[in-house]
Amino acid sequence: MDRQKLNILLQRTEGTKLDFKAQLSLKTDSDKKELAKDVTAIANSKGGRGYIVFGIEDKTKRILGIEEKKYTEEQVQQIISQRCDPPVSVRLDDFTVEEKTVGVLTIYKSSQKPHQIRQNGAFYIRRGSTTDIARREEIASMLQETGMLQYEKTMLHQVDIKELDEARINEYISKTGLASSSDNHYTLLEGIGIVGREEDSTRFHPTIGGLLVFGRYPQQFLPHTGIRIINHLGGRQDAYFTGCITAMLDGVEDYLASYVLPLNREYPIGGCIEAVCNSAVHRDYCVMGRDIVIYIEKKRIEVSNPGSICAEDEIASIFEERNPCRRNQWLYQRLLVLDNKKRFLKSGMGLKRIQEAFRHIGDIQIVNNDKRNLFKVIMPGPAVE
Repeated sequence: MDRQKLNILLQRTEGTKLDFKAQLSLKTDSDKKELAKDVTAIANSKGGRGYIVFGIEDKTKRILGIEEKKYTEEQVQQIISQRCDPPVSVRLDDFTVEEKTVGVLTIYKSSQKPHQIRQNGAFYIRRGSTTDIARREEIASMLQETGMLQYEKTMLHQVDIKELDEARINEYISKTGLASSSDNHYTLLEGIGIVGREEDSTRFHPTIGGLLVFGRYPQQFLPHTGIRIINHLGGRQDAYFTGCITAMLDGVEDYLASYVLPLNREYPIGGCIEAVCNSAVHRDYCVMGRDIVIYIEKKRIEVSNPGSICAEDEIASIFEERNPCRRNQWLYQRLLVLDNKKRFLKSGMGLKRIQEAFRHIGDIQIVNNDKRNLFKVIMPGPAVE
């Protein structure tokens, strides 16, 4: 941490990765608990390094200062280690500002999320400039990003195995060259992750991923997994697509050809399809209250996707990233094999290809909203002049 970085921090407002504190006090157990809570909340929030700046009045940015060398980095690290599971890596630096001492606690980017408070078992996260208890889906999303949870392999106990399309499963097995027989069929599917087995019986049930990729009608059991189109073009025709992922993508592709191309035969529909494919494979399926939504207007087409980008990625880098973090790697691998149109075969997240598709029409906009856990791609519409 250098002086130039401190100057940049002092010009910013509080947010998910920055907190200003009037003082650094660790006298009481309550003080120590509050510090641990703030540190874990910043570490659990998306983005890179975070900072707590001590000796600054948060509303006015007035320099109050702290007592110099009252607490050492080792003391702070010990407090955090005793109260956070797993511990969070931090660093404490002191700076002189307006003849007063300002302390900066750097909270390093963590690959071990979610961090939990030992005393009460709670998980905290930052919502804007406020520290709050993490919701269930936020905890699940953190576990999924760090690889501790594979959401796609979660077994759906209430769903019968007959909800899976055997022809589609056999197509996958044939394409991958796996050997299947009547004796080992469901054991093979269990190993792949398409089904799971009940612990106390021999009954099999589809997994979430198995239903999304191989299911006849996944939305009957996972109602948040459809793709909705809201059409503001003339002769408005909204639509809602259901079925397995590739079937929905085929439906969206046909829809765009029917309603968008008549307005502009030169319109690069492939760029829109790329955005929808990315949404299907990168969306946060732990978010139960939102579908993928496509808004179609004459001047713009917007694809709104539940799930902001993975914590390891930044907007500036994912345009060039050839091997990005994928939230749903299991889904991606199955779709890579099954999609006959090869929509998932290309490298990266596709943002650069979308940008290139619209290069002669206009710029695309990327909106990554960590607070609402949303990712949007906004493209020029078919009637742009």
